[in-house]
Amino acid sequence: QVQLVESGGGLVQPGGSLRLSCAASGFTFNRYVMNWYRQAPGKERELVAAITSAGNGINYVDSVKGRFTISRDNAKNTVHLQMNSLKPEDTAVYYCNARGTGSYYGMNYWGKGTLVTVSS
Repeated sequence: QVQLVESGGGLVQPGGSLRLSCAASGFTFNRYVMNWYRQAPGKERELVAAITSAGNGINYVDSVKGRFTISRDNAKNTVHLQMNSLKPEDTAVYYCNARGTGSYYGMNYWGKGTLVTVSS
């Protein structure tokens, strides 16, 4: 069955770094746009970063530009989010999301999330 399993979250001090990973299985990974979303307490879920199926197109929300980097490895069915210069406002549950393209358009999968806490 389809699985998206996030890892790498934890507690980090302001200014620190974390690398989130998402391991995908059960679907044709290289036909899916991969996204990282986050949801902070009391706030709506927001799209943080997106990478196209081939990895040749990337977008970020303005608040993380220059600090976060999304990447994917289609040979290993993984997507990563490197987070540097973390701020307390980056505290949230981070979710991996897969959205199908082409013949897989309309398919949409979610992981269960990994908690990132930025605090001194």
